[in-house]
Amino acid sequence: MSDPVKYLLDEQQLPRFWYNINADLPKPLDPFLHPGTQQPITPDELSVIFPRAVIEQEVSTEREIEIPQPVREVLRQWRPSPLYRARRLEQALKTPAKIFYKYEGVSPAGSHKANTAIAQAFYNKAEGVKRITTETGAGQWGSSLAMAGSMFGLEILVYMVKVSYNQKPYRRAFMETFGAQCIASPSDTTESGRAILAEHPDSSGSLGIAISEAVELAAQRDDTKYALGSVLNHVLLHQTVIGLEAQKQLEMADAYPDMVIGCTGGGSNFGGIAFPFLGEQLRGGREVECIAVEPTACPTLTKGLFAYDFGDTAHLTPLCKMHTLGSTFVPPGFHAGGLRYHGMAPQVSHLAKLGFIKPRSYNQLECFAAGVQFAKAEGIIPAPEANHAVRAVIHEAEKCRESGQSKSILFNLSGHGNFDMQAYTDYFGDKLKDLEYAENEVAMALSGLPSIG
Repeated sequence: MSDPVKYLLDEQQLPRFWYNINADLPKPLDPFLHPGTQQPITPDELSVIFPRAVIEQEVSTEREIEIPQPVREVLRQWRPSPLYRARRLEQALKTPAKIFYKYEGVSPAGSHKANTAIAQAFYNKAEGVKRITTETGAGQWGSSLAMAGSMFGLEILVYMVKVSYNQKPYRRAFMETFGAQCIASPSDTTESGRAILAEHPDSSGSLGIAISEAVELAAQRDDTKYALGSVLNHVLLHQTVIGLEAQKQLEMADAYPDMVIGCTGGGSNFGGIAFPFLGEQLRGGREVECIAVEPTACPTLTKGLFAYDFGDTAHLTPLCKMHTLGSTFVPPGFHAGGLRYHGMAPQVSHLAKLGFIKPRSYNQLECFAAGVQFAKAEGIIPAPEANHAVRAVIHEAEKCRESGQSKSILFNLSGHGNFDMQAYTDYFGDKLKDLEYAENEVAMALSGLPSIG
């Protein structure tokens, strides 16, 4: 009993400020551009779909941004989240590596997404917004925003990517329990959805399509705003509570990570765990190897171009400088629905381009095998998205076993897989296969990138 398994912080140690990595970037981000004029977008133009406080955070270069007390009051129901030392996994792997994981599945919604859902719901409510529209892939973001909406008295409308809508009925039920409306995307409720269905009646959907539908509706009503669960600066900002807590907990463990690992779809859980450590490095502190892990079937960082692109399929959003596979690309329907996005967060893309982040991709089957191996050792079944991070961790721990080097590895276990058991059932029944993205479809999507003067 002398070797701790978990490191816990008291509620009073919940961070009082979010960390903004924009303050420490060696080169500033390229600006968001208006889709019509291709000029840097103004706060007034963004206010059509976002509340003012969120817009201010999006463009801020202040290192610390205070977390409002009402947000902290809600967050402390599950925060600070535990940091675990994966001792049983280390033993199973016979590795000298020290493996730590921040477990975000303790939130009521089951993932890290609640950290920004609560903040965004608060800011919308404070501005008098009545309804929020959004998209969701695997349903973790939709679940979190549905919960947050019920806490702040907001109507929530969620467009859920159709392949995940069909794969994950319990996620839909979760959202509906909190009073949210969940619609399979593409749908016939929007012009952008109808346009997709007219050309592709059997479309499995994508996050880009679902974003188009949600943004379209938000722009039509003065009492409605749009909320995004990943990609944008303010979302990654809200997630830094994860890494800030982990820094304090690792001090308790007398450890500092040699590497930080997270799965990447839009970039929020990776940025949440990695950015506070990257910030230390950028300010002259200890170097840390940051590994961003994505699906081979949607290889945004490893295969995409670093270019300006739309965040959605119907080209309603501002243009972002990011790694992209093209806004019209529809990834194959693998089970990690939260990682099926054509683009990557501008901040993550920018840092990867500067060499501070190392991207990596894995196939679906090896990620599920890693998730099962982790579950048998640690007793937690990871979400399919988090399995990508687990796969990389096991890979690195095995390298330590072969070299005899004892590295400290920190990763973000971003959510549990309790609503994803059909995916595991399919895996055990040999119904899953490794899916490949269609290179010709990516080529077509990339050929349509906007030409920026």
